[in-house]
Amino acid sequence: MNLTESWIGDKPLVPPCGLFGKGQHIVLAEDDDDFRSTIAMALRSDGFEVSEARNGLELLDKVAPCLGGNEPPKPIDAIVSDIQMPCFSGMEILEGLAEVRRRPPVILITAFGHPHLHATARSLGASAVFEKPFDLDDLRSVLFNLKDAPGFDGGY
Repeated sequence: MNLTESWIGDKPLVPPCGLFGKGQHIVLAEDDDDFRSTIAMALRSDGFEVSEARNGLELLDKVAPCLGGNEPPKPIDAIVSDIQMPCFSGMEILEGLAEVRRRPPVILITAFGHPHLHATARSLGASAVFEKPFDLDDLRSVLFNLKDAPGFDGGY
């Protein structure tokens, strides 16, 4: 079940062709190298700058300044993270960010989704949860529409 549409409003707008992500920085955390590479390539083709993390510890290194209330060296416009990864899970990172006033939107992806997980992620402020396999155009639509989502202030 993909809860994206109910989380950010009506039917998401389809992103335009071209570089709609230009100037935006996405942190992508996924422990499957091939899957991470595929997502990163798609986002880069949309103009996003993508920082990749292979596990939760690498993701934590990239978002740690946010957790401490500081601005990261490179502003983060969104985080796309697998939930189950070595070291720290995407859910643990989301929990840490839940208390941060200005934080980037978080989109979670998982191969092990269930209604309780979706509800927990939503209560912690996830912008969307995608179950693998998912259509990359759905992820692109969410990223395209985040700037219009309630409470989005341009990232951190």
